[in-house]
Amino acid sequence: MRIVSLCPSNTEALAFLGLEKLLVGTDNYSDWPEGVRELPKLGPDLDIDMDRVEALKPDLVVASLTVPGMEKNVERLVERGLPHLVLSPNKLDDVADNLLTLGEATGRQEAAGRAHEAFTETIRRYREISRRAESRPSVYWEWWAKPVFTPGGGNWLTELTELAGGRNLFADRPEPSVRSTWEEVAERQPDHIALAWVGIRPKLVKPDTVRARPGWDALEAVRRDRIHVMEEALFCRPSPRLLDGLKKLATVLHPELYGPMKGGEPI
Repeated sequence: MRIVSLCPSNTEALAFLGLEKLLVGTDNYSDWPEGVRELPKLGPDLDIDMDRVEALKPDLVVASLTVPGMEKNVERLVERGLPHLVLSPNKLDDVADNLLTLGEATGRQEAAGRAHEAFTETIRRYREISRRAESRPSVYWEWWAKPVFTPGGGNWLTELTELAGGRNLFADRPEPSVRSTWEEVAERQPDHIALAWVGIRPKLVKPDTVRARPGWDALEAVRRDRIHVMEEALFCRPSPRLLDGLKKLATVLHPELYGPMKGGEPI
């Protein structure tokens, strides 16, 4: 079978099913597992070269509507009659169910069932431990700084934060992505600030730019030096690698609960 993936989260989900060797091409940003970096790159996720996709003669092209603007690529897949599957995960259950969907589409139902079970069991363990948290610190997630974009209640990061024993600062907003302002963030007084700037490598994310924002030096998170640079790949892509991000966040918020955790490693 010949598979093309049009975004990193799909590439990673396929890899969790052991299907990375069936990939014949990906978008430019797919970089995990390491072997996919050597595959033909078909363009950025919003500007896929459909001529090159078609030339690869894929048996399946996997797209995802969690990437804004991916609808254009889906329309072009339909126009060309290319066999495709469109995923749209926003919740952790969606990420788990996508493993089953991909397993069904590729004839790997058994592997998908095992991966689904391992994913949901890890979530269950974290949920059980999170109930023992004596406090629920708020976390402001920053996807982009200006204009400010942050996940709302409809995004997987709200669930992820709760599983780590915290709460998303914008969980009260139902949409998956919220456009806000520095002033509104400051008014909400976050206990922690998590910088996961989309498309920016962690080493280029500078916490000092946050400290320099007008009035932010008075925030509890800034005064206590609770500004965390988080890898985009572990928090902004709806794939099973979110469990790696969950493990990191949990030990930041509640090291007393999750630091000594046994058997809770991601699948």
